[in-house]
Amino acid sequence: MCELLGMSANVATDICFSFSGLVKRGGETGVHKDGWGIAFYEGKGYRSFHDPVASANSEVAKFIQHYSIKSTQVICHIRKANRGRVCLENTHPFSRELWGQVWSFAHNGQLKGIKNKPLKRYLPVGTTDSEYAFCWILDRLSEKFPTKPNGTAQLRKVIEETFRELATHGVFNVLMGDANHLYSYCSTKLSWLTRRAPFEQARLVDAEMSVDFQQETSKTDVVTVIATQPLTSNENWTTMANGEFSIFLRGKKHVTSLA
Repeated sequence: MCELLGMSANVATDICFSFSGLVKRGGETGVHKDGWGIAFYEGKGYRSFHDPVASANSEVAKFIQHYSIKSTQVICHIRKANRGRVCLENTHPFSRELWGQVWSFAHNGQLKGIKNKPLKRYLPVGTTDSEYAFCWILDRLSEKFPTKPNGTAQLRKVIEETFRELATHGVFNVLMGDANHLYSYCSTKLSWLTRRAPFEQARLVDAEMSVDFQQETSKTDVVTVIATQPLTSNENWTTMANGEFSIFLRGKKHVTSLA
């Protein structure tokens, strides 16, 4: 199975610390050696890096660990291939444009029979069931809302319904975002924590590395990190329930609903 990492923050923040822990699981402390990718949002802008090699050995991953890209929202994925060969086009996160925004998507799990669902506007580039599911989600959203909906309630309802339908096909742990909202669904395994003042020191599980966030932040910063498994050993992570749908906005968990 793959592993996910997401971040939502109220100020532009770098994810170097958490990312340094996750990449170790890509071929060193974990078996997720079949590629990795990371996506950053900066206002309406979007940038991403992908590499089909193990993140623990990737020169691109080393660059990201030492290059402080500040973002209000990040989605990251390390892959253990089960469907689709190991290649660049099959590395997550996947991205597409909808309503003039870049949407990104990373998935952990397998979805049986997903490719029996017809696609219209959005088509996959690679061969994973994950990218196919993402295309199907965006097809449904564009069909339900030909233009961007004014409010968030209707959109949130359709996204939640779509996620729950996909979860009936198998394991569906997912992070999906636009430029503002980070949507998550836990089928089997996701955890999260929110860091805010008074900030303390954190220690990684997978690397001999710690950081004193009090020295790196201001009193008004709020940063939430979501991961398949907790990345630090001395912080209180909250385990999501199976069937939990959540929305994170500007570092805070704004919506949670259970099946």
